[in-house]
This record gives sequence, structure tokens and C-alpha cells, in this order.
Amino acid sequence: MRHRHGYRKLGRDSEHRAALLKNLACDLIENEKIKTTVPKAKELRRYVEKIITKAKNADFNTHRAIYAKLGSNERAKAATKKVIEEIAPKFANRNGGYTRIIKTAFRKGDGAEMCIIEFVSE
Repeated sequence: MRHRHGYRKLGRDSEHRAALLKNLACDLIENEKIKTTVPKAKELRRYVEKIITKAKNADFNTHRAIYAKLGSNERAKAATKKVIEEIAPKFANRNGGYTRIIKTAFRKGDGAEMCIIEFVSE
């Protein structure tokens, strides 16, 4: 039973799952729309919305915290800059619900349910 279990395992161990979410978050921030499976998108939504909420308060410690959540490489540095300077100001008057999940089709190879996750546009 999974009563009160707080997250999806996504068929990976904890380090692999963390790396997957960091990479998906960087992809979403860079492209503002990505195609993935529904369970990954639902976990990614939780991860990214916390980052955007934190990014609304743009001070030096916010840069550090978001950079730590996105990884420690050049790609994460660019994503941190973009989320703080471009994405978070768009949602200044919005209290959550920054992303949208649109279910599309089933993947041909294994039948996984696919979707598009994107930032909402105000």
C-alpha cells in the first residue's frame, strides 16, 4: 500500500530519480515546453513549481538555492538565470499553478501515456 507516500519512484533509485528531475526541470526552463510521460510530468510539476515560487523573491540566496536544486553545471547556471529573470516575473501575481499538463497520445513502443508539460501564459 502507498498510503501517505509522498512521491512517485518512476522505476529508479533515488540518485537516478533526482538526476532525472533536475534534467527535466532544466529542459522545461530552457524550452518552456517538453514532451514526456504523464507520471514524470506530474512529478516534474511539483518540482518546478516550488522552484518558481522561490524565484519570485529574487535575492542572492535565491540564486544559490535554485542553482542547488537544478544541479551544479553550466546548464543549471543558465536555467537559474532564466527562471529568475524571465519566468518568475511573469507569475508575480499568480499563487501557484504555473504549469499545464496536456495529455496527447500513447507511445508506440511500450504504450506509455504521453503528455506535454508547459508553462501557462497569462
